[in-house]
Amino acid sequence: MRVAVVGHVEWIEFARVARVPAPGEIVHVSESWEEPGGGGAVSAVQLAKLAGGADFFCALGDTPLGRRAQSDLEEQGLRVHAALRPLPQRRAFVHVDEASERTITVIGQRLGPRGDDALPWDLLDDADAVYFTAGDAAAARQARRARKLVASARGLETLVESGVELDALVASGKDEGERYRGELHPPPQVVVRTAGAAGGEWKAQDGTRGRYRASRLPGPPSDSYGAGDSFAAGLTFGLGEGRPVGEALNLATRCGAAALTGRGCFAGQLTRP
Repeated sequence: MRVAVVGHVEWIEFARVARVPAPGEIVHVSESWEEPGGGGAVSAVQLAKLAGGADFFCALGDTPLGRRAQSDLEEQGLRVHAALRPLPQRRAFVHVDEASERTITVIGQRLGPRGDDALPWDLLDDADAVYFTAGDAAAARQARRARKLVASARGLETLVESGVELDALVASGKDEGERYRGELHPPPQVVVRTAGAAGGEWKAQDGTRGRYRASRLPGPPSDSYGAGDSFAAGLTFGLGEGRPVGEALNLATRCGAAALTGRGCFAGQLTRP
């Protein structure tokens, strides 16, 4: 399997608290740590754990923090192809509460690769599957070189502009920022709408549809950061392997459940035997 992600990176500072502070309140942190994250990075590392490696096309701030993010991601098994921008590296601050829920504050401009960046886009000609989270319309068209292309609805405007046909779109059944209302032309082959612990549903272009259940957690929950992105990576891998939608979603839910049991971005992610 040759897999890749075209997407974004955020440098994440985590703080574990009893609860997210109310306005004006002070809360105390029981544990804190930091690492590279964001939807592109999390899904790329999950794909690398399933496939034994992955290519990651991204843009980073040309700063010490951006270079540290690249180095740390390469240590996670990624082949990072990064366009450097003369901008600060995007960051985020994440509260993790006692219910394992994450609350995110994002700092800075979202950086994604452009199709005209001098990156080795030809590597995607041999890719079985690519997941797209960020970039311009030309980058989305570069991602379409792969045999299977899956994307997140959070980049919907770019996908509309690109005109690419997706093999699957991952949207949310409850998050307003990740909803899909039929804006893409041509329409995706499959639209998956997630509902967290309630599972979700899918509908194919030919009218077939189904529901899926969330997988049981393989251990105690730690935090929910990255669970959705790990789910999307599992779906991408399963479709790239040629699995039917239902079987690909079974792998996806296992990836999402495993991610919930690990601290931060990568610790709990499912590793292929």
